[in-house]
Amino acid sequence: MTARAGSEVLVGREADLSALRDALKRTRGAEPSTVLVGGEAGVGKTRLVEEFSRAAAEDGARVLTGQCLELGEEGLPFAPFGAALRRLVHADGPAVLDGREDEFARLLPELGPPPIDVVGDARRGVLFELVAALFDRLSRQQPLVLVIEDLHWADRSTRDLIGFLVRAARLPYVLLLATYRTDELHRGHPLRPFLAELDRVRGVQRVELERLDRDGTAEMVAHLLGGEPEPRTVDTIHERAQGNPFFIEQFAASGDPGCADIPHSLRDLLLARADQLPDASQQLLRVAAVGGTRFGHELLRRVAGVEDAELEPALRAVVAAQLIVVDADDGFEFRHALVREAVHDDLLPGEHTRLHARYAEAVEAEPQLVAAGRAPAEIAHHWYAAHNYARALTSARLAADAAGRRYAYAEQARLLERVLELWELVPDAARLLGASHLDLLEQTGLVAIDAGDHQRALKLTKAALTDLDAEAEPVRAARLLVRRSKLLFNAGKSDGAAEVRAAHALLRSAAPSPERVMLLADVAYALHGADDGEEAGRVAEEAIAAAAEIGDASTQVSATITFGQVCGGRMSPDEGLPSMTAAAALARENGDLPNLARALVNVSDALFELGRYEESAAAAAEGIPYADRVGVHRTTGVFLLANHAEALIALGRWDEADARCAEAARLDPPGTLALPWLRMRARLRLARGHEGAEPTAHRAIAFLSRPFLHRENRLALLELRILVAQHADDATEALTAARQAVTEPAIADRPRYGWPVLAAAATTAAESRDEDLTARIRQVAADLPRRYGADRAYAAQVDAALEGRPELWRDAVTAWRADGQRHPLAVALLGLANAAAGAGDRVAAGEALEEVAAIAAALGAVPLTTAADTLARRIGLRSAAQPAPAGTQALTDREREVLRLVAEGRSNSRIAQQLYISPKTASVHVSRIIAKLEVANRGEAAAVAHRLGLID
Repeated sequence: MTARAGSEVLVGREADLSALRDALKRTRGAEPSTVLVGGEAGVGKTRLVEEFSRAAAEDGARVLTGQCLELGEEGLPFAPFGAALRRLVHADGPAVLDGREDEFARLLPELGPPPIDVVGDARRGVLFELVAALFDRLSRQQPLVLVIEDLHWADRSTRDLIGFLVRAARLPYVLLLATYRTDELHRGHPLRPFLAELDRVRGVQRVELERLDRDGTAEMVAHLLGGEPEPRTVDTIHERAQGNPFFIEQFAASGDPGCADIPHSLRDLLLARADQLPDASQQLLRVAAVGGTRFGHELLRRVAGVEDAELEPALRAVVAAQLIVVDADDGFEFRHALVREAVHDDLLPGEHTRLHARYAEAVEAEPQLVAAGRAPAEIAHHWYAAHNYARALTSARLAADAAGRRYAYAEQARLLERVLELWELVPDAARLLGASHLDLLEQTGLVAIDAGDHQRALKLTKAALTDLDAEAEPVRAARLLVRRSKLLFNAGKSDGAAEVRAAHALLRSAAPSPERVMLLADVAYALHGADDGEEAGRVAEEAIAAAAEIGDASTQVSATITFGQVCGGRMSPDEGLPSMTAAAALARENGDLPNLARALVNVSDALFELGRYEESAAAAAEGIPYADRVGVHRTTGVFLLANHAEALIALGRWDEADARCAEAARLDPPGTLALPWLRMRARLRLARGHEGAEPTAHRAIAFLSRPFLHRENRLALLELRILVAQHADDATEALTAARQAVTEPAIADRPRYGWPVLAAAATTAAESRDEDLTARIRQVAADLPRRYGADRAYAAQVDAALEGRPELWRDAVTAWRADGQRHPLAVALLGLANAAAGAGDRVAAGEALEEVAAIAAALGAVPLTTAADTLARRIGLRSAAQPAPAGTQALTDREREVLRLVAEGRSNSRIAQQLYISPKTASVHVSRIIAKLEVANRGEAAAVAHRLGLID
């Protein structure tokens, strides 16, 4: 994709924009207001002000803008006021100055020579009064917004005039909006005391813009690229840009998804301020850049080789230039990591090597000079950068071990990759490390799995198997074969059955050990994934017996968990739950967090199928922190997040569920491990009518092209395919998808996933009146068990959809009430309303629609709201979703939605974004509303909306 030069959508500034809107509302109420918007360069001050100014102008306010010039005290006096007045005169003509052109010539030289009869402070006072009177006169006609940008460059005269307007004139219908850069305000900057003075004036408000969070970065990158970016791309850009919108734009436009290099234009900008420092400070900045983004005073002093008396003046100049700031731990930090990187990359080769070696020696001598636990990684980094490969090799291995003890698997994987890289460069690497190259390959591959990089793990595992003598080391060979099987399956390349069967053959002759038990459990799970349930069950039982033989608690827990996973399709949840709960309790008692997290996946899953949704949510929520703590958040953690989201969806807590899906998405799990959260978010977005529903769903459905999927995933995706077609009103695709789904062999094995497929297919069969599809659904439904609440509710819904009789829909409604899931209940109520309306029972239809509207409104289920509203209008009832208040009967439903947004202060462009219409269409709606309500403007229309109770 090609990135746009700048984002056309304001991201992550809703609260800041709301503060500006509130200030304008106060101005409309004759309350003088001043807002000072601060933030670092590139954080989006101008973009925020532009968005607000556009909306204010559309709302009837007059906006005048002026910019201070980067000329300091020697610059042009009153530059921003001159620019604002120039635009005013250009728009309205000189007559707007009310015959005082000669006086205003002091601000606009093109008006002619200024009068010379009065000079000095008296003439300046007259000028200030003239400006205030002009602004007051203009604001009496319509509210006036005066925008002054880059106040940090303002000259003394400009500051004095601003102070006069804010403190003395206090114009009631004028909003003064000024922006300034916080990173320009060194200790002696003249704007500092000026801002402090303004803070004491009533009606003055400061707004400080923060950097974007990760979600804000993701949204901005999506707008820049014109499509949803890969999570890893978002992570990289967010890490590099640290949430600065301007930097985000630069990296997105660079065309380098890995963001390996800083774009040249951005590099020059970053170095410009450093180049203005004194020589001693520049040298100190280079030394600091080698130490990293954060560094301590003592470490910097030792590496620089200077005393405090020499260090502190040079450091003070760097801090004053806002390149480095004092952090919370009394150390120092680069204001932005990109500044450090640009300075570091600008080092000369010899300087680079020498300084990194000094840092390595200093930290080796006194590890306490860096943050706790960071010394090994710091030492490894600096020796590598200093090109001392032997010391880099050993220190990287030590640092990798330290990272593993902290469960920092991504860092451990990176360090082990460096050890592999250095292996060929150090002749006696095996002696220095006390390990073979095969040991290193296997360990790095295992850590790559824990870090979530399965493609790299697959390559490393293949390389290790190539180097290995399986006959000499059967257990190691089995371990690598099992690992390869899992990786192939998750990548969708193979079912992995051949590899695990070879591993099983090797394990039969191996001596009893905890590792053998764990590998047998893995073999059973892999065979289960390959749809060989009988063989998987036998191997799982073999693993449990082997665990009991050696008496190791951890292996017993693991074997029990695997048995529950393998036999989940053949054993009912109420049969399997006690053993899974016991396994979780044993893991909790032993502090075995990895197995506890795995056990809670099974427990929460079983509880959900039993209809115990609160308990399911609690079990999944308990396991999420454990997965994080032991570093398996991209594997086990994703399943826990998806289970939690699924339970929350059932409970009607959709906002929380979506937040859990977002957490899982940020983890960017590889291969089919992404499916649990992906299909949850797709279902949720479809149910809410989210604009990203279909792209998310199609991304999930694409996995159906892979030949190796767990049966549960395949059934869930087949159901999702039907739902997407129904959502798009594509009857042909819905029928095709339904026909394929009901012939899926696995549908009879898993009622939990089979019933939702039949319910979705039954809706399509009823709408299409396809007799063959109807007959097939009835045939499958007759043989499918109806064990738990959701099974029985879906079964009743299938019968009702196929027959269409009100009494059958009442049975479905009753069954869903008993189960407790809110959205399916609303769907059944809508079906009941349709059937009752068809039978002529308008009272029953109206009651059902009223409940549908209430549930849909609480959930934010827009398609349900729309369907209920459409049916209500079709059968002659008032709108179920939004009854029309008295006085607005002439408005259409869409116009009432637009009026509600107008009353909330939304501009036409914002209304268009929220309602998915064009700004021109929004403008037409607003004009019609004003005409129908017989009011003069948007403000009066908003007042009508408030009076009639359209706004909560």
